[in-house]
Amino acid sequence: MDLRSYIRDIPDFPKEGIIFRDITPLLKDREAFSKAIDELCALVKDTDFDLIIAPEARGFILGSAMAYKLGKGFVPVRKPGKLPYKTVYEEFELEYGKDQLHIHVDAVEKGQNVLIVDDVLATGGTASALARLVEKVGGKVAAMVFLIELTFLNPREKLNGYRVESLIKY
Repeated sequence: MDLRSYIRDIPDFPKEGIIFRDITPLLKDREAFSKAIDELCALVKDTDFDLIIAPEARGFILGSAMAYKLGKGFVPVRKPGKLPYKTVYEEFELEYGKDQLHIHVDAVEKGQNVLIVDDVLATGGTASALARLVEKVGGKVAAMVFLIELTFLNPREKLNGYRVESLIKY
């Protein structure tokens, strides 16, 4: 099964010149979704980690499914104003603007190893902000894993020193 065939390209979204990689067709197909989660889990089978963190919204889908399958805890990372307890945040640049990510101050225990999961690795801005958040609350980034990587944007340049894995590369 070619998972790439389940990714739909949406031109000019969210703004002109951007090709959005829509994973909705993959998520709605039982076999493709299951295969994607199995393959993402296989990428980190020998990685020592305690928790999975993932950003909203599509990261939640992949990260929570992986956490369930691997028997790990899951920590949501959200946009401003969405978490009910005290948070710390990181601001970062997207390929089409700026944003913030927040995490509860007690989401990660000091020294815990954390796996970062998201749907798309584009510029590396979100992943870099996630890593800074993990470290800000006392955790260590064990690895980062993505369903899709947009290699032409050179995202790994912002992620030097971190182990980065991805299933589908454009």
